[in-house]
Amino acid sequence: MANTSDRVRLSGAHVASTVEQLERRIHARFGDRGLTKTARDLGLLVVEVDTEAGQSHLRLRRTTLAARTASVAIVAATLIALVYSLRSAVLDGLARTADWVPLTESVINDLVFAAIAVVFLWAFPERLERRSLLGLLHRLRSLTHVIDMHQLSKDPEQVSPNYVPTAQSIRHGLDADQLHHYLNYCSELLALTAKTAALCAEHSTDGVVLETVSDIETLTTEVASKIWQKISLLPRD
Repeated sequence: MANTSDRVRLSGAHVASTVEQLERRIHARFGDRGLTKTARDLGLLVVEVDTEAGQSHLRLRRTTLAARTASVAIVAATLIALVYSLRSAVLDGLARTADWVPLTESVINDLVFAAIAVVFLWAFPERLERRSLLGLLHRLRSLTHVIDMHQLSKDPEQVSPNYVPTAQSIRHGLDADQLHHYLNYCSELLALTAKTAALCAEHSTDGVVLETVSDIETLTTEVASKIWQKISLLPRD
């Protein structure tokens, strides 16, 4: 955790160091298995998410300023054009009602197009930020499913002395102690995946981004609960 003035924030550097430590622990016990590579991929994602989230926040401020300036310029230009058109119409002496119809249509068109441009520019910065963060969150969701695939074939029943395999049984080759550590590492990876997603929420107030972060946290929690069910079935000394 990092404390900025009176606000406590999740530290990307701390999450990254925790993932690196977990990768070393997995490698020390299981070597270069797929789970070790998954931990390494998560470490790279943590750095990328923390960097991109910070840059996205700064980019949002710059883009918002530019968009607001452009919006003000469009509104000002539209008002000036309307005033000039009405002034010319009055000075030219458009007395008949039919002569005002083209002018009225032109004024309405200018107002509609100006309103569309302002609405687009007003929403553009948040849409730009959302697109970059959602791409990273999609990768974290995919990584969650990869971790789930790693634990899927780790059947705790195989370490039971009464286990009878079939011709199609997938042997994981782990004893009870190794399987306990393996499943526990998967659970830790899921927790750190959720923490990595939460880094995006530290730098964004976009509703879609926050909802996606919440979805990933829910997904990792559900997968972790399945893992702990398996751990509870392991024989104990």
